[in-house]
Amino acid sequence: MSLVELIAQADERGLAASGLACLDRCVPLLGGDDEVLRPLWGTLAEGGDGGWAERLEQARGALDASGPEGPAQDGAALLARRMLAAAPAGRTAGEVRKWADACSVASLRIHRLLDPAEDAAAVDGLPEALDAVRAGRAPVAGRAEGLSPLVAAELRRQITVLELLAGHGPAGLRQALEVSTEGRRVLRAVVSRRARGRV
Repeated sequence: MSLVELIAQADERGLAASGLACLDRCVPLLGGDDEVLRPLWGTLAEGGDGGWAERLEQARGALDASGPEGPAQDGAALLARRMLAAAPAGRTAGEVRKWADACSVASLRIHRLLDPAEDAAAVDGLPEALDAVRAGRAPVAGRAEGLSPLVAAELRRQITVLELLAGHGPAGLRQALEVSTEGRRVLRAVVSRRARGRV
């Protein structure tokens, strides 16, 4: 099933987890520590909204610091900040579906911008390439249809998170968080290498 189809069929918890996981993997661009979004993950395991709105505001306050500097990171960090700013205070399926879809696209774009195998010219066809792979119209492996290695890995993580929540409900949250944690470590390493390269 394609990523677009998974998002379309996901319930409120799956959608919120999908958007949150994308944001969580991009925390290195926002100057936050690895635990800053953990309270929001906790709300997904609780009944009702679990205090989502309050914990979202706390996360926004904690991530108010500037992210890494540099021309590539500037664009990536801006996309990450937009993801955080767009997070809905309500957690109904209607509210989080739009956010989850936007986070999916933004996170894939961030990974494309930061992929060390890519250059500026390779980003020109980015929107069309991402639309194709999200809808399942292009292969995921390798660099086919303009898909870079870092983006391919991020796409697989997004699909995995949604499949875990669809298949296991609340019980899939722990594994979804582990998938997100792995992706965050990868992106933090990429950001760190780029920063060292500018010194």
